[in-house]
Amino acid sequence: MGTHQHKHEKKTMWVVLLTFVTMIVEIIFGLTTRSMALLADGIHMGSHVLAIGLSWVAYVIARKVAGSKRFSGDSGKILSLSGYTSGLLLLVFAFIIMAEAIDRFFNPEDIVYKEAILVAIIGLFVNVASAFLLHHKDEHSDHNIRAAYLHVIADALTSLSAILGLTAAMIWDIPFIDTIAAIISSLVIIRWSLGLLRDSGKSLLDMKEGRQGK
Repeated sequence: MGTHQHKHEKKTMWVVLLTFVTMIVEIIFGLTTRSMALLADGIHMGSHVLAIGLSWVAYVIARKVAGSKRFSGDSGKILSLSGYTSGLLLLVFAFIIMAEAIDRFFNPEDIVYKEAILVAIIGLFVNVASAFLLHHKDEHSDHNIRAAYLHVIADALTSLSAILGLTAAMIWDIPFIDTIAAIISSLVIIRWSLGLLRDSGKSLLDMKEGRQGK
């Protein structure tokens, strides 16, 4: 592992801790205030703890096997495999968001707008902070850190679209705007995840890398 990958390991660890603390706080306050919005977002944060935690564990394993005389393979494959797995998780999350949005479109529910917007703002701040931690130069990128970065960017996009959609719905009393915003966000995330799966898959198969992009 290179020096930049050691830095990525530390950055990913801090993002996991930040996300984990936010998850615990939201779940505790969701239970004590009986806020379903806070509780649901706390549980949602748990899925990102799992996904980004996978990226961190991959760095730890790659670092350990790289220094082992018993391991003669390419430790970079571990990072590519983690990136590919995270890409699959990101794709699953996107389809779940889309399915919930479509269901909400046909089965609308009463929304506590101010509370929901507050939760979305908390999520946005946490993910923006995480994105700054995970931001890296293109020449020092790898599929694993890219996967973690895309997870927090995707969640930030979801939070931002929720804030805009909920605010518009509250002002103009058009609830389905929130649903449309969620569907658009999920389509963008699907595009990102497919790009990650393509590039990390090429790395795993030792295929020549093409142009990378979200």
